[in-house]
Amino acid sequence: MEDTSKYLIHADVTADGVVERSDVVGAIFGQTEGLLGDDLDLRDLRQSGKVGRIDVKISSTAGQSHGHLTIATSLDKVETATLAASLETTDRVGPCHADLEVTEIEDVRAAKRKEVVDRAKELLQTGFDDSVMSSEEILSEVRQHVRVEDITEYEGLPAGPRVTDSDAIIVVEGRSDVLTLLKYGVKNAIAVEGTNVPDAVAELSHHRTVTAFLDGDRGGDLIFEELAQVGDVDYVAFAPSGTSVEELDHHQLFASLRNKTPYDVVSGVNEPREAVAATDGSSTPAPAPTETERNSPPNATESTPTATRDVSDAPAISTPTDDATTTRSSTRPDALEDADAVDSAPTSRDATSPQALEDDSESPRTVYEHATAIIRAETDTVRFLDADGEPIDEAPAGEVYDELEGLESAPATVVLDDILDQRVLDLAADRGVERIVAQSLGQFTKRPTGVQIHAIDDIAAEPPETE
Repeated sequence: MEDTSKYLIHADVTADGVVERSDVVGAIFGQTEGLLGDDLDLRDLRQSGKVGRIDVKISSTAGQSHGHLTIATSLDKVETATLAASLETTDRVGPCHADLEVTEIEDVRAAKRKEVVDRAKELLQTGFDDSVMSSEEILSEVRQHVRVEDITEYEGLPAGPRVTDSDAIIVVEGRSDVLTLLKYGVKNAIAVEGTNVPDAVAELSHHRTVTAFLDGDRGGDLIFEELAQVGDVDYVAFAPSGTSVEELDHHQLFASLRNKTPYDVVSGVNEPREAVAATDGSSTPAPAPTETERNSPPNATESTPTATRDVSDAPAISTPTDDATTTRSSTRPDALEDADAVDSAPTSRDATSPQALEDDSESPRTVYEHATAIIRAETDTVRFLDADGEPIDEAPAGEVYDELEGLESAPATVVLDDILDQRVLDLAADRGVERIVAQSLGQFTKRPTGVQIHAIDDIAAEPPETE
């Protein structure tokens, strides 16, 4: 009855004498019998479940009894009010004169509604997580989960999934460094887990192209020293001084890898970190070249076995595959060494120097040079090139869509000092553009397979081939 009751009748009872609960209940049933007809007879209503049990609490003091009774009903308002009024006709309880007065008819549903409202307010304040993730945060979290799931083990050591089958590996200090590299799409790293280089890493280094990528502290120096003694190191890269690999962001990490130095350059140097820093344009002087190096041709290293194996090292610093950038198929042995030469060169010269005037007089001849002139110079323009790399047209970057749409002959390459978006990419695919080099890449829902797209920071590692 409690689950279906709508109303609760409250009444006070007073008797001139000592009476008990059963006397009150019997008096109510007896004196209301037949009063309201068969449809509202209290006994029938009780038996049918439309009226609940009569609860009475009564006590006696100084020869008088005082009590309170409640009756739950599932009748409608009119029937409940009529039934409540009939209770007040009770004037005797047992042998004693009595008085019964209805004090309240409580709407049970209203009480429940109040409880619902109060609880809803409480849940509104405490039951919701106020943090709402943006689309970028959602995608980042999913990517991070996938990358962390990719971490594996090689001979009990934390490693990326490509260590077992890649021709090139990156040796780092700890598990967190492997996770950082995975975060940015580099999947061929393995950790030594301390300054004691494991035999598995030493043995692996004899069969792969090895880049030691270490923290910029004393611990990194120690690991490099031991790895050089027990293993075979081809290249060396350090995080900036005082920082660790796990602390690097995307640009710092790939800049460090791009500026890796051949082991022969730093072998035998007391401060390998300073020697590596001297190759990336810093003020620290570089080690003097040996007699052999001075007499060797500029590209002599390209014919050595080490330079040939460097081709497989491209995945170590390629653009993260999970950022959905297009995969490059360049297998030129000199691709990375060209990148090192470009990156290590000063980015600006004294405008009054003869060399600067000579350079300024020369027009760009390669796609990479056009990208440098348009994007790295922050010109806020777009340049369209034909199949021979010659400029067709140039316009403000914000008008790239209209200009590309209006060109009489479709360009082979678009160099854009702006973010490449889906709308421009779709138009480029429709017009038959082969390559786009942009300041950065936006979010794409689809990528046409006929168009190669690059961010300027990506082609710093692998300049597009000249036409």
